[in-house]
Amino acid sequence: MDAIDRKILAVLQEEGRLTLTELAIRVKLSTSPCHRRLRELERTRTIRGYRAIVDRVALGLTFEALVFVTMLQEDWETLVAFEEAVTQIPNVLLAQRLFGDPDYLLRIVTADLAAYQQLQDNTLSRLPGVARMNSTLVMKQVVDNRPLPA
Repeated sequence: MDAIDRKILAVLQEEGRLTLTELAIRVKLSTSPCHRRLRELERTRTIRGYRAIVDRVALGLTFEALVFVTMLQEDWETLVAFEEAVTQIPNVLLAQRLFGDPDYLLRIVTADLAAYQQLQDNTLSRLPGVARMNSTLVMKQVVDNRPLPA
């Protein structure tokens, strides 16, 4: 990966809907070499996809919590079962396995506190292998969906 590839990535992270011609102009390449580089970045999965960044509040998802999960045990089968179950919950925007205690961090959005309580009681509390969960409510987004440094 060279400076031109990094520039392509930086431009696309900011404006993913550019046409190939517009992208080529922005990175100072002709269209054909720009297209080859873009296809190679996609082929190697450096670019993993394209999507719209949607305002969660516009969808009525105004409540956000960070949930710290501590597991009862950390054997392979329990961790795999937990991780597979978490991937099936649409309200989980982020799930990260951590070193130390707690074992996992989940970023969860719901419509409101009542919807979160329902999710907690009916789904989260039934996840495999969980010893305890601690929730912290998000007051304000300061940095979110920032492009990666190129």
